[in-house]
Formats: sequence, structure tokens, C-alpha cells
Amino acid sequence: MTNYPTEQHHTTLAHLEGVVQTFVRRIRVFLALIKFEHTIFALPFAYLGMLLATRQGWPTWPQFLWITVAMASARTVAMGANRIIDHTIDAMNPRTAGRPLASGRVRPTTAWVGTAVSMFVLTLAAWRLGTLPLILLPGAVVFLIGYSYTKRITWLSHLVLGFTDGLAPMGAWAAVRGSLFTRADGPAWLLLGIVTTWIGGFDLIYACQDVDFDREHGLHSVPARFGVRTALWSSILSHVVTLALLTWLGVSIPVSWPYWVGMIVVGVLLAYEHSLVKPHDLSRINVAFFNVNGYISVTLFIAVLAALHVP
Repeated sequence: MTNYPTEQHHTTLAHLEGVVQTFVRRIRVFLALIKFEHTIFALPFAYLGMLLATRQGWPTWPQFLWITVAMASARTVAMGANRIIDHTIDAMNPRTAGRPLASGRVRPTTAWVGTAVSMFVLTLAAWRLGTLPLILLPGAVVFLIGYSYTKRITWLSHLVLGFTDGLAPMGAWAAVRGSLFTRADGPAWLLLGIVTTWIGGFDLIYACQDVDFDREHGLHSVPARFGVRTALWSSILSHVVTLALLTWLGVSIPVSWPYWVGMIVVGVLLAYEHSLVKPHDLSRINVAFFNVNGYISVTLFIAVLAALHVP
């Protein structure tokens, strides 16, 4: 009898420890499901919108915090929804069959709960950032969730994905300036174009891996519709437009020399990215997609940050 409370206490602790471990494990597998580490692609562009909106200054720390939270949660909503919407397609595709949800390593419930929680956090962040971000949120959510369906209906899905990511700097700009539709808000729209063509361009490269599968299952993409060679040339053209828009942005602000140095580096990185993939050799796509584009986004962020603070 004297040992019963102690045994009960140990049993309760063991149960709580098991619950915590299960919870942590589910968070970990959900983050793996959405590849949370790839937020680095888009987060620096949200910061670009924030920096250019403030020009020589810096946003308040609450603005910086909630912009970061909004960007991370928006990407989580988009990726979580994408994995849920595409899980049957992913399961049939040999390239994606090993993804956690498609392979059964993650329960659908975990994906739904993680996405729903992220949606709540995104709504909270938009509310904290001001009236305009909150008003724009429903439209952004339409793209965050809806872009996953576009490859079922149009080969322009690459641009829709780019446009969806391009909403990040616009949202950050709106959070800082409280406006998007005045003449002074031109840089926000240029950032939208820059991100749209940049992301859309490298998604054209990435989609080349699934040409045969997309054709067999009636999915739409530029590679599936027009061939890999055309897709790669379209990607080059898209990135030429990206560089043109970056030039326009630099001239219209205007910015100092670190921006132009950064833009040259970005141009070199884009050229290197395209040198890695050929119509007959797609073996280095992952290097082009993940590594190089991470360098591009960070380079631009550093260049703009320096340009706004160097005469």
C-alpha cells in the first residue's frame, strides 16, 4: 500500500513523457513533410519587401517578428495543403512515392492538423500586422491552396506558383507601409514580378523530372506540353526577365553600388544554374533547385540590406 502512490506517480510521468515524445515526433515528421528548411527560398524576399518599404530605416521589431511568422506559416499552409491535395498523385510517382504522406509514414490527420494550426497562426500574424494585410489574407489563401490544383488544368502552373511566392514581399510591404496601390508602391509590384519569374523559371527546370509521368496521368506542365528543351529555354527567358526587373527596381528606387554587385552575383548564379541541366542530362537538378536558388535569395537580401545603408 505504501508504494502505490509512488508507482502511480511513475506511471503518470511515463504516460506524460510518452505523450510529449509522440507530440514532438509528429511535429518533426510534419516539418519533414513540408520541407520547412526550404523556407529560405522565399523568406529573404519577404524581408526585401520589408526593407524597401522602410528605405533607410528598419521596421519595428514587432513588425519584423510578425512578418517572419506570417511568411513561415504561409509557406507551411501552402506546402501542407499541397501534400494533402497531391498525396494520391505523389504515391503513384516513383520520384515522390517516398514522401512521408504518400508513403504512409505521416498520418493524414497530422498533415491536416499541422496545416490548420499554420492557418490559424497566419491569420493571427496578418491581424497583428494591420488592417490591409488582414483584408488581403483571403485572396492570398486562395493562391496558397489553389496553386496545387493548377497543374490539373493548365501548363501555366509554374507562373501561378511563382506568383504565389511573389505575394510574400507584397504582404511585407503592405504590413510596413499600409498601402499597395499608390505610385510610391511601385517597388512592391516589381518584387512581385521578380519573384514570379524567378520561382516560375526554376520550377520549369524542376518539372522536367516528371515529363513522362505528367503525360501519362494527364497533368499539365510546360515540359509535358512542349518538351524538356522548350522548358529549359523558357526557364532561361524567365530568368532574363527576372534580371531585367531587378535592374528596373534598382534604377527606380534608386540604390547604391552593393545592390548592383549583388545583382551581378545573382546573374552569375542563374547562369551557373542553367549550366547544370541539359535536355539529355537532368541528374543535377537538385543542386540547381535547392542549393543555387538558396544562394540567390540570400545574396539579394544581403545586397539590398547593404545598398540601403551604404552611400
